[in-house]
Amino acid sequence: MRITVLKETRPYERRVAMVPDVVAKLIQAGYEIGIETKAGEEAGFSDESYKDKGASIISSTKEAVEQADIVLKVQPPFVDEIKQFKNGSTFISFLAPGTYLNEIKAFSEKSITAFSLELLPRISRAQSMDALSSQATVSGYIATLTTALSLPKFFPMFMTAAGTVPPAKVFVMGAGVAGLQAIATARRLGANVRAYDVRPAAMEEVKSLGATFVTLDLESQAGEGGYAKEQSEEFLEKQQELMTDQLKASDVVITTAAIPGRPAPRLITKQMVEAMSNDSVIFDLAAESGGNCELSQPGETVIHKGVKIIGARNVPSQLPTHASFLLSRNLMELTLLMTKEGNFVPDFEDEIVSSTCVVKNGEIVNESAKKLLEGSN
Repeated sequence: MRITVLKETRPYERRVAMVPDVVAKLIQAGYEIGIETKAGEEAGFSDESYKDKGASIISSTKEAVEQADIVLKVQPPFVDEIKQFKNGSTFISFLAPGTYLNEIKAFSEKSITAFSLELLPRISRAQSMDALSSQATVSGYIATLTTALSLPKFFPMFMTAAGTVPPAKVFVMGAGVAGLQAIATARRLGANVRAYDVRPAAMEEVKSLGATFVTLDLESQAGEGGYAKEQSEEFLEKQQELMTDQLKASDVVITTAAIPGRPAPRLITKQMVEAMSNDSVIFDLAAESGGNCELSQPGETVIHKGVKIIGARNVPSQLPTHASFLLSRNLMELTLLMTKEGNFVPDFEDEIVSSTCVVKNGEIVNESAKKLLEGSN
């Protein structure tokens, strides 16, 4: 069977779905590998580096998908690209089934089986395939470095002949994978770090990184699968009221709160921004899904009353080499889970396989996508 990796066509995307080292492992498992020419170029991987590992280089998207039994990508292809796919083939990528409805419909019309990495269940057996977590690691790291360069102050404490410079005060909202990486990076840079999460279980992880866990007089909001549940308006209003003092005391605020498949919770209002010091910085990692901060805009830096608000847009793509390195291993592990004796044979009784499948042989099986498509007709 043939796996093909396509060049990314969505704006702002520099990652690639497979790095050369993974090529060799999948060939060893019995697959032929085709790489669309220049697919890895922006991530630092040349066509030659893929050929050296045994892949063939394909000159066009049309030729690549016509030959493919399985297509791997980071972002979904456009509808016109999907129309060129081989009937009955398989597609795996980040698919955001609540967003790319036209693409899902196009997969259905071509009898394609499509899997979405966002839908992977948070179970121990799936950790090696967890692309959301691997890319969140990159995001947390980039968020901290970006704010360090944007803040008109040092991050670490400096003791000099001219006097002592105190460390920057960093406040991280949300202690999932991205938040923990942001905390760890800020600590490595010498900042004074505090963090908050609606899940009390996150306290030990925050403390283990040398940060202070902020406790508010609020009930736990722990949800299923290790995520926070969606908060009520009443909870968010009380949280915002209690959080204002924390923002006032911060030089840098990094927000990471997200709920898969739903708009990001609004954690910081315009009024809360106005209460902050006029040389402080906010980095909103949830800007693309609605924003944790009321004023953030995806891919833009907004300055309000002197506060710099950086809206995230495809942050992992800013570190494409290592983001691709991690993502390609997630894709490899998921592909190998569905491989037996060199053949791709998904076991739809397996929780991982059934959870990630959005379209099965042309039938839309993801309930969320199915309802949205039915509602749009």
